Amino acid sequence: MDSTTQFAYRTLKGIGLVNAAPVYQSLPGFKRPEGNSRCCVYSPCGQYFGWASTEGVTVVDSFDGNVITTLNIPNVYELGFSPRGSYLITWERPSKDEEGNAVKNLKVWRTVEEVPEGCEKTVVGRFVQKSQTGWNLQYTSDEKYCARVVTNEVHFYESVDLGTVWTKLRSEGVADFAVSPGISHSVAIFVPERKGQPAAVKIFDVPQFSAPLSQKTFFKGDKVQLKWNQHGTTLVVLAQTEVDKTGKSYYGETTLYVLSSNGGFDSRITLDKEGPIHDVSWSPNSKEFGVIYGYMPAKTTIFNSRAIATHSFPLSPRNTIIFSPTGRFVLVAGFGNLAGQMDVYDLEKDYRKVCTIEGGNPSVCEWSPDSKYILTATTSPRLRVDNGIRLWHVGGSVMYNEDMEELYHVTWRPQRSENFPITDLLSPVPTPHASALAYLGTVKVSSKPAGAYRPPGARGTVTPLHFKREDEGGAAYVVSNGSMHTNVNGFGRSRRSIPGAETIENFHPGAAIAAGAEGDENLSKTALKNKKKREAKKAKEAEAKISGLLPSGIDESIENPSFERRDRREHVRSSSKNQQDYLAGSMHRQRNHVNQIGPHKLFPACYLLTLITPIASASTLKSFVLFRKKCVPLRIWRCVWQAGKSWRIHN
Repeated sequence: MDSTTQFAYRTLKGIGLVNAAPVYQSLPGFKRPEGNSRCCVYSPCGQYFGWASTEGVTVVDSFDGNVITTLNIPNVYELGFSPRGSYLITWERPSKDEEGNAVKNLKVWRTVEEVPEGCEKTVVGRFVQKSQTGWNLQYTSDEKYCARVVTNEVHFYESVDLGTVWTKLRSEGVADFAVSPGISHSVAIFVPERKGQPAAVKIFDVPQFSAPLSQKTFFKGDKVQLKWNQHGTTLVVLAQTEVDKTGKSYYGETTLYVLSSNGGFDSRITLDKEGPIHDVSWSPNSKEFGVIYGYMPAKTTIFNSRAIATHSFPLSPRNTIIFSPTGRFVLVAGFGNLAGQMDVYDLEKDYRKVCTIEGGNPSVCEWSPDSKYILTATTSPRLRVDNGIRLWHVGGSVMYNEDMEELYHVTWRPQRSENFPITDLLSPVPTPHASALAYLGTVKVSSKPAGAYRPPGARGTVTPLHFKREDEGGAAYVVSNGSMHTNVNGFGRSRRSIPGAETIENFHPGAAIAAGAEGDENLSKTALKNKKKREAKKAKEAEAKISGLLPSGIDESIENPSFERRDRREHVRSSSKNQQDYLAGSMHRQRNHVNQIGPHKLFPACYLLTLITPIASASTLKSFVLFRKKCVPLRIWRCVWQAGKSWRIHN
């Protein structure tokens, strides 16, 4: 079978089939249909390609373009194939006959059937299918059985006889189901919450429906996505509610579960980042799957089939994860309202990052069957401008570009990865098409990275230090302990002045220094004036200590009221309310007692204090001062101290 990759597209003007690398040309022998087409699709095996228009349905061979089947059904809006392409399924809009009965609008046909000239093809089966969501039949991988959901039941049919129900799976309230793609015939069903009962996902072996092989019940499940691995041995369930009762999201809550088809394992997957689950995807090897979850920037983690995390990628704004068909690469991208960046990682090289592709605003992203190219496209009606198709090499280079008017759909032809020769996918890089070179000539490349916005008046100038954070080279604003002032830069709490910490002279080169240490030229007039006042005050206090006006053993708080107030404030903060009330009452009574005695009666005690000062220890004097602070007001002690001191000097 031909190993050339191919993609199909549908636009406002028609449908096209294009053979990709290395030729990049339309399929020879394919006659492009003109006019408006409603839908187009490849068969899962890749052998056939069909489309529906106002004239009917046409099926061609995707390798040579020859017409295989035509159906004169003008009202078809959906088209599908069975896994091996043996059957063609069509869906028409619901309607009623003359008697008011619903017309059977879901029909199954044989894709290849020899019909005598002038005769119409025979319909294999007909059903009434009102909803366009989940309209298609689900086949087993060998096409032996197919199934569809009806009220409270899942009906199974033999593919060769759709007129008779082969068996039924009865489950009250069943809303969705998924047939496994593996060789084993398994089916998973979903029953949402109802009448206070939790939601449930159950796995049955067809046709043994007496008891489920595996099941998981949970709340917060209004709808689910059932994702089987390629072998059909493990099922991942993405459950979602319509409303988030916590109020954290407009789109409901999401949870993730994993179940094995044989009942050996089931578990809820615990995620370590809060937020919604954006995407879940299985690897083709069926042994691991990737999950993107959490508020932006989201986290991407690879789990094994036992829901054990094996690797996590860096946090980034991403919401889409796609494994390559060979399983070697994984693409992690951010589409929709995100920037459209795509990261490619090599799983065989210890998750090494291969490249980052700036994809623009794509609404379609798919790996080629040989895992060598990535197809991106911007389609209508999501965006009606800049529609087109672009092919990228896995190494990040653009290979092909084609702009189109109102592109509605584009997809790769399904092909087995085993059909392609085993080569190094990264090198050598193929020669790009001429359209890619023309596209690169129109892309504007920024010469320098865009930085933070700067108003016109500040452009081309150096940022002042008071607008910079300390880690950006700005000066650190130092305040004293206990101060309630905020940082002048406005970036959080200010640095505190810690006793015993390194002074400005001891700072290492390159370290952030305190404001004011750079020189007086950076200070305003008011700040400079206040600085001079503080320096003069400190000099005066130092001179007073040297001249002996203040005994060295006495606490400095006797002459400095600010220390008095600070000590009292810290004492009040560290005491309980009852202790505060008790001390306040005691101090009030003691102060009243001192005021009643009068200063003249304290002179003998003061004289005794002045006599013992030269020989008393510092701890004794400090204890006396602390006693003084709780018993006698400061103004009385100052008066008594000065009077006693003068009396001792003159006598």
